[in-house]
Amino acid sequence: MEPPTTQSTATIEPGSRLAPPWYADVSGYQWLVLAVASAGWVFDAFEGQVFNLTRQDMLRELLGGGDVHLEKFWGDLFLAVFLLGGTVGGIGFGMLADRLGRKPAMCVTILLYSIFSALTGFATQLWQVALLRFLVALGVGGEWAVAASLVAEVFPARARARAGGIFHATSILGTWMAATVGLLVAAHWRYAYLVGVVPALLVFAIRRSVREPQRWQQARSERQRLGSLRELFGAPRWARRAVFGLLLAAVGLGTFWGVVVAGQDLARELLVRHGVSAADAAQRAKFAYGIVQTAGMGLGLLSFGPLAERLGRRGAFLLMHLCALGIVPVTCYLPGDYGQMLLVLPVFGFFAGGMHAGYAIYFLELFPNHLRATGAGVCFNGGRLLAAPLLWASAELKALPGVDLRKAVTILASLYLVGAVLLLFLPETKGRPLPE
Repeated sequence: MEPPTTQSTATIEPGSRLAPPWYADVSGYQWLVLAVASAGWVFDAFEGQVFNLTRQDMLRELLGGGDVHLEKFWGDLFLAVFLLGGTVGGIGFGMLADRLGRKPAMCVTILLYSIFSALTGFATQLWQVALLRFLVALGVGGEWAVAASLVAEVFPARARARAGGIFHATSILGTWMAATVGLLVAAHWRYAYLVGVVPALLVFAIRRSVREPQRWQQARSERQRLGSLRELFGAPRWARRAVFGLLLAAVGLGTFWGVVVAGQDLARELLVRHGVSAADAAQRAKFAYGIVQTAGMGLGLLSFGPLAERLGRRGAFLLMHLCALGIVPVTCYLPGDYGQMLLVLPVFGFFAGGMHAGYAIYFLELFPNHLRATGAGVCFNGGRLLAAPLLWASAELKALPGVDLRKAVTILASLYLVGAVLLLFLPETKGRPLPE
């Protein structure tokens, strides 16, 4: 009797009872790559969220306190600077990763965001914070493009979507870390940024354990034009994907900062309306957003991979966008007390935040080996730049007389419809090999 061969599983329909689990062919080295890339992304997310959770205390100290409008102005300005830095870093380091390799580019990006985050803890002037946030964002934006490319290129095709979803979902650990550190340090915000130096230790693990993917080595050996923006936008096939991918990311990132992050303010305002002191409401709102809502978002991120395998990449995005459109007004107007808000926020986070895992899966499947990190960086981090005007529009809308936070957030949720329409102009990549 002949022994069974592994080739027979190739003809089995994925998801059938006879098919082996998706992780059956994943090697130990591939799991190691996912772990290292995810660790970098965890601290990447920490660097982005720690400012959101500490900026009120930071600005009160640096501005001398008392002027709420001035604090809001500088807070929005720092966020805009961060988005700009993320765009420059994502595109620039994406190009470098295609030209020089994934390994050196990831080392540099992690060192950038860890060192300059720690230095933020010593800032005494507003311009110093602005400069440091820009430099942190260079590393944050670049690390995503490089690490996501590495995961997509190393994992086998059948496991790629789930691995990409797991990779992006680990950002939740970074958000939880930021929330926990924010609660522990309370008003002593400087200590929260000093924690940011820890990921620098990852560089040693990357240098010792990570190898360049064979796909990238093949592209380099064929002397293709690695990491060329001219080729990306000069070829109609890649240019179309880059433009519409960028617009899709802009919807997701604009709604993240205008809608998803508003979960914290929605909880805080609900508590204040019920007579809770401002200080107590702020602390409880941090827990509601940083722990409870983020748990739901984590489940959404983890679910995107299996959904993308069953419904296709575009089908999973469409489901998330339409469900987010529906859950936002429910979250804004249905909860009558803090307990009810804690019940709704995980569902809100699941759909409104869960779609972001799709970017780490889909964008990497749109571009060839020699343009993969560049194209993904343009899509995801170029979306940050387009999200900046949306952030300004969000702030203006929330400041209009007669428009409270709930109404403003509900109006902003209409952007999810725009995202659903954009999917019509992008290809389905489920079941297709990565472009060569």
